[in-house]
Amino acid sequence: MKKIKITHILHCVGGVEVSLRLITKNINSDKYENIIVHGLKDTNTVFSDRNDQQLKSYKLPIYREIALLSDLKSIYSTYKIIKKERPDIIHAHSAKGGVIGKIAGMVLGIKTIYTPQAFSYLSSQNKTKRFLFLCIERLLANKSGLLLASSASEQQRAINEVNYKNTNTAIFPNSIDPIELIQPITINKTWPDEYICTVGRPSYQKNIEMMIKALHQVRHTNKIHLVIMGVGHHVGQLESVKNLIKKLELTSAVTLLDWTARTDVFNIISKSKFYLSTARYEGMPYAVIESLALSKPCVVTDCDGNRDLIRDGYNGYVVNQNDVEAFAEKVNTLLQDDQLCQAFAQNAQQSFNDHYNIKHNIKNLEAIYNEYS
Repeated sequence: MKKIKITHILHCVGGVEVSLRLITKNINSDKYENIIVHGLKDTNTVFSDRNDQQLKSYKLPIYREIALLSDLKSIYSTYKIIKKERPDIIHAHSAKGGVIGKIAGMVLGIKTIYTPQAFSYLSSQNKTKRFLFLCIERLLANKSGLLLASSASEQQRAINEVNYKNTNTAIFPNSIDPIELIQPITINKTWPDEYICTVGRPSYQKNIEMMIKALHQVRHTNKIHLVIMGVGHHVGQLESVKNLIKKLELTSAVTLLDWTARTDVFNIISKSKFYLSTARYEGMPYAVIESLALSKPCVVTDCDGNRDLIRDGYNGYVVNQNDVEAFAEKVNTLLQDDQLCQAFAQNAQQSFNDHYNIKHNIKNLEAIYNEYS
């Protein structure tokens, strides 16, 4: 039986990289051949299939920001790779991968599946740039294939704002393997045993400043500690966060951790009271899914992805964006009610088992690949 050949195109960072690694490690390698096209400077870029066989990959000048000359080179180089490999499907991940993949696919007549993992225009604080990014997304919408959203919220945004036709969209929710905690924390633990945590680089998207302000209010009644993981790459607002921590006299109440091994991240989440997210936008955040898999309630802001994963009053709380007082109130509620926190924890585990286990969900992606090949 001939394998279905899929070429994946992406700027390999954050949740986009995690998503592709989970797909290639779980998809049936006897039926699907995966080829990876990714950025020159992407780290840890060896991809493997479920038999731990290294996948063929190409490195191109694919960067996060718009860089016209590099982007044109990437489109042309991708065109040559696609023409050589002749895949049955192009699966483009992230906004930059989407632009490159869609153009190459249209020129060569190959169907393209596009997974934004949060549309690029949501990332810009500049109204002009935001409008430009939205126009690019709209220009390429409904061209040559399928918008494969990572959440129902992202699908609705694609239809309502980016002008995708409903018939040109589908959902494959971000999903993960069940988590086995087989290793202790390998980094030097310097924070108290009682703590809450988050994973998120200090950036406009993650809105860590809101979390710090909420913590300041929480500590009027509860001296809980906050651990922030992911203070590494793409940290445009790190100094702003550090200055706010100092201004609010929270230096001893907050631990900032650089990028750490995923086993450390899992262990830190598992030993926390619960998980927080103050994101302004998401596709479908892996850290929240991981928290559910680890039976951790979550207090999150109401944005795409967060609202799909957390059912208010069932496995956590969903709070309006920028409502610092309401966020602090929900954090305090869980800190003060162990019985409620435990009930949410059980529901969190159930949510993961029912909806976000990739061992179950990968067959849905395989069915989509079969349909579009």
